Amino acid sequence: MDVWRRLLLASVCGVAVASVYAAQPVLAPMGRSLGVAPDHLGWIVSTGQFGYLAGLVLLVPLGDVVADRRWLIALHLAVTAAGLALTAVAPVAWAAFAGLALAGMFAVVVQTTVAYTASVSPPSERGRNIGVVTSGVVVGILGARVVAGALAQAWGWRSVYIALAALTLGLAALVPFALEPRERAHRPAGYGQALAALGALFGQRLFLTRGLIAFFLFASFGTLWSGLSLPLADAPWHLGESRIGLFGLAGLAGALGAARAGRWADAGRTGPATGLALALLIASWAATGQLHRSLWLLVVGVVLLDFAVQVVHVNNQHLLTTAHPDRPSSVIGGYMLFYSLGSALGAAATTSVFIAHGWAGSSLLGAAFAACALLVWAQGQRTGHAL
Repeated sequence: MDVWRRLLLASVCGVAVASVYAAQPVLAPMGRSLGVAPDHLGWIVSTGQFGYLAGLVLLVPLGDVVADRRWLIALHLAVTAAGLALTAVAPVAWAAFAGLALAGMFAVVVQTTVAYTASVSPPSERGRNIGVVTSGVVVGILGARVVAGALAQAWGWRSVYIALAALTLGLAALVPFALEPRERAHRPAGYGQALAALGALFGQRLFLTRGLIAFFLFASFGTLWSGLSLPLADAPWHLGESRIGLFGLAGLAGALGAARAGRWADAGRTGPATGLALALLIASWAATGQLHRSLWLLVVGVVLLDFAVQVVHVNNQHLLTTAHPDRPSSVIGGYMLFYSLGSALGAAATTSVFIAHGWAGSSLLGAAFAACALLVWAQGQRTGHAL
């Protein structure tokens, strides 16, 4: 796979995942415009995330049923664009929620895209290609905060969804003709068998080991990114939303710095790389916990955290798609259920802990999640389930 096709697939992942997270920096103006009560604003983001969870179970297995994933990717992108457009023009809250749910459900095109990448990649390049493509996910999550805030400030919150809908529709038109049709045969008997194969994964130790690592990994990730705005807006910093959003650039730097993680996986170093990255994740919270003293220490912690998360995430997907080459869509969809649940746990827990114990408590929580991931990895290494 050449460079520009990898970048195209990374763009698909970034734009799709941004459709779920773009609401975070514009919750207040969206709520005022649509008549959503302040204590219900969280449902604007949650609606898209619930749609995403449904898509992981119901739509991702289609990637192991449809013979040519290029057209499935294009169809999912087109429906995502329709959901985003509905959100952009919604006159009332229920219409916006319907659009967000639809866009979130079909944003699981990310997993179909990763499965396509694994399928067309030779074994010696699979890790590198997955690493580049999945970097688009982190770029989409973190970049959405920066770009959405700037667009909303200039032209209002609806411009965010208009821009995303246009980008998504453009990618839908480009993908079928720009990507290679070459894939290994992967079609099972039917959709029911694909769903059964997804359920069967939860009885396999390798899958559960890597899934639990992802659960705690993204709980730690969610603890930082869902709670960071609280201490930054509080004393002694009192930062506004636009300046808080700029810390997403530090996260991007860390995630993109992990681009070589795929090459380490191709070289057979997934075990040591995962262990070192999880240790680094714990260490990153020592720097992040000093936020009250220095913003520069926070930047260091953010870079380290996102670097570590991306390394582990790429290694996990490389191992699982290598172990299950006949059903990459199902295995990645099942794996991402752990990702979604872990992210939700981190987001829910960090705000409660911050209110009770301040940012020091949230930092200890994030470090504890990271330590749990390291323990699961160590247990897997000891018993041989990580291989």
